[in-house]
Amino acid sequence: SGHVQLLPPQNVTLLSKDFAMILTWAPGEGSPPDVTYTVRYESQDRLDKWVKVPHCKNISRSFCNLTCALSNFYVKVRARVKAVWGRSQSPWVKSHFKDYYSDVELAPPVLSLDVRGSFIHVTASFPLPTCVENLTWKYDLNLWEAGSEDKKKYEGYFRKDTVTINATALRGNYCFSARALYESIDLKHSEFSQPVCVLLNHRG
Repeated sequence: SGHVQLLPPQNVTLLSKDFAMILTWAPGEGSPPDVTYTVRYESQDRLDKWVKVPHCKNISRSFCNLTCALSNFYVKVRARVKAVWGRSQSPWVKSHFKDYYSDVELAPPVLSLDVRGSFIHVTASFPLPTCVENLTWKYDLNLWEAGSEDKKKYEGYFRKDTVTINATALRGNYCFSARALYESIDLKHSEFSQPVCVLLNHRG
């Protein structure tokens, strides 16, 4: 009859990772290889109104990036997913509620250094989804001489800010590392980035 008992997706989880809100799941037991999935979400301020996510309709992958589909970053949301195969559909499976604003997990920024004369200009770029670019992301920067434990801290710079450091007095190998910050219900921060080191005022 072309009607198969299609088991629902398993381990349906809404997770926040690297500035994004992502629904993940595993195929139900015995799923055919060409099964597809459809995702919807609902907000806590509009329960029972399941919003379609156009880019996660009949997809073959087992995750859906919801970040830029969300209408409000300050309201808890949950998502649901069902399996579709031919004319068969599994029941929907729901995730727990999560809220981007307070649950977001941050990735370390990527640093770039521009050494010009006696000055170092440091910028930090974040791998942000476009829709959250204008939230107030910040970063902390650490500077230290390689091998030393003594770190100079530059704190609370806005994401697009450049930190300019006068390096006239610095001689030798200096390292930089930064972490992303986000002021939500409490202060959240990422891990520090891998150090980037540069040789300063080297007398060749």
